[in-house]
Amino acid sequence: MKNYKIKASDFKQLIEPMGGCIAPDTITVEGLPVRFMYRAEPSNDVDSGWQFFSGTESQEYIDDSSNSAIYDVNTIANYDPAIIQYLHYPTGTDLIRVEGSDEFIEV
Repeated sequence: MKNYKIKASDFKQLIEPMGGCIAPDTITVEGLPVRFMYRAEPSNDVDSGWQFFSGTESQEYIDDSSNSAIYDVNTIANYDPAIIQYLHYPTGTDLIRVEGSDEFIEV
């Protein structure tokens, strides 16, 4: 059982519902901030397409499906509210956080 950094009962509704996303344990368990965010083509009607990463994950870590899960996008917004202003960006968006800030830029 995973020990998440934020309890489900502590989540606030920060955004309008927009579906699911993928995030690794480095964000939800270790509590690291989002450093990379990418919006892929959604795979179904409840998929936002968003994928979030802390930037500390190795390819081997990402390839192990037990290290990531599908979350409501609002969940990840609670972990790192800096992502909120970018969530309306279109499919194909690839963003990296500007070091030491809450700003993301396209790559």
